[in-house]
Amino acid sequence: METKKTFLKLLRDELFSWLPTQQRLATAIDGLMLTRIDQQTSPEKCLYYPMIALVVQGEKQAFYGEHEILYGAGEYVILGSDMPGIFHIVESSPEHPFLSLSIRLDARILAGLSLEDGGDLPAGQGNDSAIGKEKASADILLAFYRLVRLLKEPRGIPLFAGPVIREIHYAILKGGLGKKLRLAITPGTRDHRIAQSIAWLRGHFAEAFSMPGLARQVNMAPSTFNRCFRETTSISPLQFQKRLRLYEAQRLMQREGLDARSASRRVGYESEAQFSREYKRLFGQTPGRDSSRSLA
Repeated sequence: METKKTFLKLLRDELFSWLPTQQRLATAIDGLMLTRIDQQTSPEKCLYYPMIALVVQGEKQAFYGEHEILYGAGEYVILGSDMPGIFHIVESSPEHPFLSLSIRLDARILAGLSLEDGGDLPAGQGNDSAIGKEKASADILLAFYRLVRLLKEPRGIPLFAGPVIREIHYAILKGGLGKKLRLAITPGTRDHRIAQSIAWLRGHFAEAFSMPGLARQVNMAPSTFNRCFRETTSISPLQFQKRLRLYEAQRLMQREGLDARSASRRVGYESEAQFSREYKRLFGQTPGRDSSRSLA
């Protein structure tokens, strides 16, 4: 226990050195994100990539699909697939800010480790996404600490970041959600087919598609595909595509300064009125407000 407390303190000190003020920092290590938030927040909608997110200080409540998870210092959450979510910070202050870090899960690393390890697949096909929280072991905390320490030695990142990230993947593969993650990366399983369809939607969200056609791509009957997709993400494929379009439109307006009409066209909408209605329904305000804010 003392060892875990020591590693948490070391991690906290490292995060403070990189996050002197409230911010989300995309680091020089691909897929590693550092976060500091100095106050409790209102619920915020987002679309998550597969990832492992470790809380170092404070507490966060998140809704991933139909899963509600409350996690704090020394706990991490694993998301095994793309997932719409809502989160808010429930424990944070300027004197005791919320601190966390996350890395993207790499299906290729998980698949390679699963093959090398020879772990047996569980019986059955599963019926939900690999989502859950676990308490971080001393080994995982140490691995994250070593990863963050590499940011101060950029010449070592190409040499040492990969092995440490691989070590973290191995640790979660051996943890409580390991069997579910194995299903998601094993060709032929239902979980893997749904993951393939999600990846296709990620890359083609601006294009029109039919659900029967997407189901055929992954060799599933349309009714089975729709049910399994909902069990994984909590929404239908068409709703998932809509979320992808709207989140990308918000990013284009807020970060690249596009106006609402240009953003709607870029993400695949033909009707600006429909875009405005759906945007307001998801975010609670018109796209024009986000567009004008980006230019202020």
